[in-house]
Formats: sequence, C-alpha cells, structure tokens
Amino acid sequence: MDVADYWGVGPKTRDLLVESLGVEAALEAIESGDLRTLTEAGLSRGRATRILRRAQGGAMDVLSTRDARSVYKSVLDLASDYAVTRHAANSIRLLTPLDSQAAMESRLETVMDAAAVWDDLDEATREHIIEAFEAYDSVEGGDLAGVRTALALRETGVTDGVFAPLADLDVEQLEAAADALAALEADGVAAGADDRLDDLKMQLGAIEDMAADAESVIATIRDAGVRGGDEFRERFVDHVVSETGVDVGAVREAMVADAPDVTDFVSETLRDLAADRREAVDEREAEVRERLETSLELAREDIDAAVEIVDEIARDVSLARFARAFDLTAPTYREGRVLAVENARNLELIGADVSVQPVTYAVGDHSLSVAGANEPPRGDRVAVLTGANSGGKTTLLETLAQVQLLAQMGLPVPADAAEVGVVDAVVFHRRHASFNAGVLESTLRTVVPPLTDEGRTLMLVDEFEAITEPGSAADLLHGLVTLTVDQPALGVFVTHLADDLEPLPAAARTDGIFAEGLTTDLELEVDYQPRFGTVGRSTPEFIVSRLVADADDRSERGGFRTLAAAVGEQAVQRTLSDAEWSG
Repeated sequence: MDVADYWGVGPKTRDLLVESLGVEAALEAIESGDLRTLTEAGLSRGRATRILRRAQGGAMDVLSTRDARSVYKSVLDLASDYAVTRHAANSIRLLTPLDSQAAMESRLETVMDAAAVWDDLDEATREHIIEAFEAYDSVEGGDLAGVRTALALRETGVTDGVFAPLADLDVEQLEAAADALAALEADGVAAGADDRLDDLKMQLGAIEDMAADAESVIATIRDAGVRGGDEFRERFVDHVVSETGVDVGAVREAMVADAPDVTDFVSETLRDLAADRREAVDEREAEVRERLETSLELAREDIDAAVEIVDEIARDVSLARFARAFDLTAPTYREGRVLAVENARNLELIGADVSVQPVTYAVGDHSLSVAGANEPPRGDRVAVLTGANSGGKTTLLETLAQVQLLAQMGLPVPADAAEVGVVDAVVFHRRHASFNAGVLESTLRTVVPPLTDEGRTLMLVDEFEAITEPGSAADLLHGLVTLTVDQPALGVFVTHLADDLEPLPAAARTDGIFAEGLTTDLELEVDYQPRFGTVGRSTPEFIVSRLVADADDRSERGGFRTLAAAVGEQAVQRTLSDAEWSG
C-alpha cells in the first residue's frame, strides 16, 4: 500500500510525508491516527485531521452539507476542550459518525460507563488523575510518559470501569521499564543510569578542562616549588589524580616519555589521557545501552499495553468530563425514521454560559412520553417550523443536528431524553442570504441528491426563501417538503412562507414559535418551545416597537414611526404600553 492511496493525500502531500517520515513511518502514522507525527512532518492540523478521519473509517458521508460539517466540527471542538491530554484532544477530533448502530451503542456504553465512574470519584481522586495526565503532557507523550502515567494512575487505586485494565499491568516490570526509558536518550545514556559511566564522564570532563588550560596546571605545580625532572612528573601525577579522580595507573600509562619540554609533556599527556577516558566512556555507554535496550525488549508488551491503556482512559475520561459539563444523556436508538428530543439544549449556547430554554420536539414515530401540551405529535415525518423573528428556529435546527450527529458518533446528547433513528445523510442548510441564480443552483445541487439517493436522510433547512424570489421560493420549498415526504426521510423546514405552502402533504405538519412581547428592558420575550400544529407569527411589531423606543434622534424616531404605521401603529403602541406597564 502507498501513502497516496489514502483519501486526501495528493502527490505534494505524499512527497512531503515520505521525505519527512519515510513510507513505512508515514503509513504507520496514518493507520494509527497519529496526528502529532503528521503535523510535525509539515501538514497543517486541519488537513492532517481530515486525512485521518477518513483513514480511521466511519461514515463521513453522513455530513452532506457544509453546515452539517460545521456543526460536526464545533461539537468536537467543544468536546476536545475537556480533554485531559493533548493526545486525547486529538483522538476526540478524529471521532467520526460510525457506520453501524452496534458500533454507536458500543462507544456510547463506554462513554456513559466512564461518566458513571467519574461521578463516583471524590474531588481529591479526580485531581490526582488530572495531575497524572498533566504530567503525561509535560514530557510530550511517548512510551516514558505513558508508562509513568499508568503507574501514577495505579497509585490512585481506581480500578473500576474504564480504569479496570490498569489492574492487569505488571508494576515491577513497568517501573524497571520507566527507569530504562528515562535513561535512554537520543544521543546517549542519561546521567544517573550507571554510576561507573557517570564517573567516567566526570573524569573526562575534568581532564578536558585541564587540557584546555595546560599552562595553569604547570603554574600550580611550580607554585609548590617544583621546577622539572622526575619530581615534576610525580607531582603532575598526584595533581591529575586528585583533580580528576582518574586512577594512578591510567595517568602513568598516558604519560609521554620523550616530550621536549614541560609544556609539551603536560599537553600531550592530558590529550592522551582524555582519549583514553573517551574510549572508556564509549565502551561503558555501549554496554549500558545494550543492557537497557534488552530490558526494554523484555518489557515491550507491558509498555505497549500501558501506553494503549493510558490513551484509552484519557480519551474516555475526557468524553466523560464533556458529558457531565453539558449534562448529556444517552440517546435511545430506534429502527425507522425518527428524531425526537425532550428538553433539548443547544451546546453552543450552553458553552457560552447563557440562559437556555429547553425545547421538546420530534419528527417521525417516537415513543417519548412528555407531560402537558409539549408532547410532540407522533408519525409526522416532516414539519414546517414558523414563527417569531429571533425566535430560536435556526437554533432548534442546529440543536437537532447536534443531537443526530452526536448520537451517530456514539456520544451522549444534550437532552433529557432522545430517540434517534440512524440516517445516511444529514442535510443541514442554514440561511444564506444571497439572491442570485448561482447560489440557488448550488444549494439545490447540495440538498436534493441526498434525498433521491434511496438512503435515509435528515433534512434541516433554514429559510430556503432567502436565496430566490418569494413566489418561486414558495413553490420550490413546497417541492422540497413533498420530496422529503415521498422519500424515506425526515425533515424540519424553517420558513416565513407557511401560508404559501398550503396544502401540505398528509405526512407533514406546521409548528409555530411565538413571541410573547417585550420585557421592561425592551428585550424580545419568546417562548422557544414550538406549539405543534400551529402557524407562528413573525410579530414584526415587537421589533419595530423596540426601535421606536431606542431611537434618540428625532428624525430617526420619525422614520421608525413610519414603519410602525406600516405594521400597525396600534399594535406598536400596545406593545410599548405593555412593556412599560409590566415594569
């Protein structure tokens, strides 16, 4: 197999990877999902991530539109913020929609088990676990980091759920492996690995320092009253032994016999002695290195197991923290065409720490049991969602996309309960106001093929009328609704043209979101929970009322008064009066 056989790897990318890594290493990095290696080789993180997502399998074709891919990316970005290591963050970013319900249920079970274990830990134990993972990052990952983290996690005493594999690790073997890994460096053996090697290196350093300043050595001996001859040679031996720790025999063996003067004698002797110590260092280092590498070969299976276990625990704990931070719950997978949520919340709004009104909504034949008037109808596979400007219609579409994609990645969802049928394509299309034929054509080319591809499709289309003139928009939108009903699909279509779409096909319904008025701060007060089977009003008088009240300039206020007359002066006055009265 060649590097170029992978999706997204063209000739230039292949040449870059092969030149930086070699063919075998590049293939290994792609197969193992090693994002760090690919980025260090020169690929941008975005490109490397896209290549690895495809290489890891899954069902990326589910993301049928740019907006669906945007939701997918934003969800993973939010989740990766809760990663306990950089490797875990990369692993989360590589998660893809899965290609079977069994795979989704398996991953979901793992994440929910991890969340349950995390819930049961006391705060001190959680902090110890986080500290262990932070230490992993401090040494840039790798075998040594993995082994040390595995040992640190063992010390916490947590062996339930996702931590259970830690109990099977051979602690003594891993401790020895950690010492060996710490000792082996790219350019030799680290200090502290072998006492004799450390002594030889220290001797070599001292000798080299002396050799660099032979005149100082001579001066020191002469200061003791020694001028030359055998007395000088003997005093030189004593001085070198005391300053370097080299044994007397080695110094005498290195002494030059026929030097023409004292300076040459000292310089040549120290040079030969340094060469002798350098050779001794090399020999000892080779012996130590061979011993350490043999030790690592014997421990290789334990090391690989520890690294794999640590990476899996880090990923699962990270996803558990994400699940708990956003109060996510496990969806229920259903056969057939259904997407139903009870008290769903939008992840982006939760992450922005703003007040979120949960919403209950459904299309398809669900079995949610919701008290009161909020229980969605059953059986309608397509809904036309209408209502107030800034009423949360687009946010609801995005929330439904988040739920569907999270469920198909085998992850919990932001709702108290959810029923999800697996789909082959998520067609999420946000409102893109651009009134030209090119945009219309490109949009239709994007949203129609998944519907006609005989697969299961989820259509989430926002204000389709924004890309063409109103008359044609109503006809085209009615056609899309009808096509969705005719195909094995689900759909929610946001529009302000509900009246122009009548009559809808039998399997479709109309829902509405209503604005209740203005608050005393002239903020739009909206009930974000859709009312089923009811057309919502756009209520422009609320918006115009706020503009009239906020206008400081007389002429500007007069302009907004003209608009108030257009939408109904009495309605505007009543809105302002209600806002003032409620204060």
